[in-house]
Amino acid sequence: MIKENKKDKFTMGGIRERLSIALPMVVSHACYTIMTFTDRLFLSKLSSAEMNAAMGGGVTAFMMMTFFFGIITYSTALTAQYFGAGKKNRCSVVITQAIIIAIISYPIIILARPLGILLFEFMKISPEQMAHQKVYFNILMYGIVFGILRPCFTGFFSGIGKTKIVMISSAVAMGINIVVNYILIFGKLGFPALGIRGAAYGTIMGSAAGLLVMLWKYLSKENRQEDGVMKSFHFNKKAMSKLLYFGYPAGIELLLNLLAFSILIMMFHSHSLATATAVTIVFNWDMVSFIPLLGIGVSVTSLVGRYMGMGKPDIAHRSVMSGLKLGLAYSLFIIILFVGFTEILVNVFKPAQSSNIFMQAFPTAVFMLRVAAVYVMADAAIVIFTGALRGAGDSFWAMALSVSMHWTLVPVLYFMLKLKDFSPEQAWVSVVIIFLIFSSFIYLRYYGGKWRHIKVVQPVKESMDIIPDDFHTSRDL
Repeated sequence: MIKENKKDKFTMGGIRERLSIALPMVVSHACYTIMTFTDRLFLSKLSSAEMNAAMGGGVTAFMMMTFFFGIITYSTALTAQYFGAGKKNRCSVVITQAIIIAIISYPIIILARPLGILLFEFMKISPEQMAHQKVYFNILMYGIVFGILRPCFTGFFSGIGKTKIVMISSAVAMGINIVVNYILIFGKLGFPALGIRGAAYGTIMGSAAGLLVMLWKYLSKENRQEDGVMKSFHFNKKAMSKLLYFGYPAGIELLLNLLAFSILIMMFHSHSLATATAVTIVFNWDMVSFIPLLGIGVSVTSLVGRYMGMGKPDIAHRSVMSGLKLGLAYSLFIIILFVGFTEILVNVFKPAQSSNIFMQAFPTAVFMLRVAAVYVMADAAIVIFTGALRGAGDSFWAMALSVSMHWTLVPVLYFMLKLKDFSPEQAWVSVVIIFLIFSSFIYLRYYGGKWRHIKVVQPVKESMDIIPDDFHTSRDL
């Protein structure tokens, strides 16, 4: 079990411990941001329609796997709780159950692929964009197996606090993705110019490379000896039950949130090509502000899970506050960027050839990006406090609040854009206001303190089920 000494009382849950876990995760998520951002930037040089299609198709492809992805990612919190409770040998058993879920989910996701195409058609995306979007979506769907397996190993390393390998994996994925995309999109080194198809192939190859890096580390001699990895490859009813019971709210949350987000994106995209271009540019930059925050959120989930597993809710709270400080400091930098350099940021996505669509989209994109600066700190609060609730096991309420927020946006935008013909700028302001309102609700749930009394696992000193060194009782997880 993790022991606490006098010095630890002043550092556990503090900024220094937070940075040791959060920084690699922030860098890891930043790599994902750069990878996705670069894909769309390359495609923007071909046409705004292809850039918009990559966003619409990419978000929908991810949405198709989110239910299983959400369950699997709860392995971070569950692994952290066992690690904090002094039951490290059980962490790899949890990961095996996550791998089983990933393998079973892949054919189910593939069978559901036509539903994504139906969604595009139902939202009446412009024909010019639709052709590219279907191609991009279909290719990504067949390579989604790498994306659904990768969080299994991320959950292990994040849960036990060894996040550097996650960062290295993400950096490898990013590097390969960018290089392959550049070659295949534009037709370099003798390869044909594949446009948006090249972007999809590059994404799959990068994801596969990142998975191989973590798999190599997971199966390393160190993990085989210390964590009993090779002995963990079997179905475990109790481990699977815990993962499904506490993870299903996260899975439902991600599925419903991404479905709502996909509908939101496509409502803007179906308004006009200019509006589609403006909102795609804004969300590309919004991703720069949001995705790295997820790295801090993962570290919050990990540390809260660890200290709740140790039976120390006060230190768990301290770790949440240190995470909030980092999130707000990062958000302040983004606000300065969005407000002070707005036109420069929008012009980054200017096509190589003169484009009337981009010129029409420019003022809308500038307005939306400046307004987006208002909710950046609300984003930080939402990520930190929902991460804390999940880490403590209060995953149902984290789900309920997050899903309510996203599905409030859908009817509001439908009313404004489809029924009453409000401008895209007015609809965007409503999005920001809703984010601000719901961030306060999530904080109130955390402040209420019910998460302090949730028991997911018992510390070793309190448990009747102590694990011997030979690991053979892992079946009784």
